[in-house]
Amino acid sequence: MTKQRYWEDVEVGTEVTRLPKIATTQMLVKWAGAYGDFNPLHYEAAFAQTSGVGTPIIHGSLKRAWLVQLMTDWIGDEGTLKKLSCQFRAMDYPRHMKTMSQPEEGETWYCKGKVTNKYVKDDDHYVDCDIWVENGKGEVTTPGKATVILPSRS
Repeated sequence: MTKQRYWEDVEVGTEVTRLPKIATTQMLVKWAGAYGDFNPLHYEAAFAQTSGVGTPIIHGSLKRAWLVQLMTDWIGDEGTLKKLSCQFRAMDYPRHMKTMSQPEEGETWYCKGKVTNKYVKDDDHYVDCDIWVENGKGEVTTPGKATVILPSRS
């Protein structure tokens, strides 16, 4: 269970608790089934090679889901994710599987965020955040923005 965050607890500049993620080719096949995006760029090595991307790439929709999880984990059960948007600016590549259940060593992505504004509107307590997915080299591949409503202690 996530600790409840309150509007009074955050200030401009407060960092959102980072969320580490890994992705494997096996996960991408599962995501394709759940989400319905069966573009072979995401799981067929030969297709990715002939398409010019070299190797399968992580679904943009999966990276967006990571950012949703980042924010919903951070706001707690009484918070509301009002709006979230992101841009897919660079490709990210999954780890391959070493065995049926063990991925190879490889990249870990970090979902991060920072509070950019807080305000009250119509008795709701809003917080705006810049959010992003950062690869293992520290490069931002998926920048975005989120607006949440947090409960107030008063």
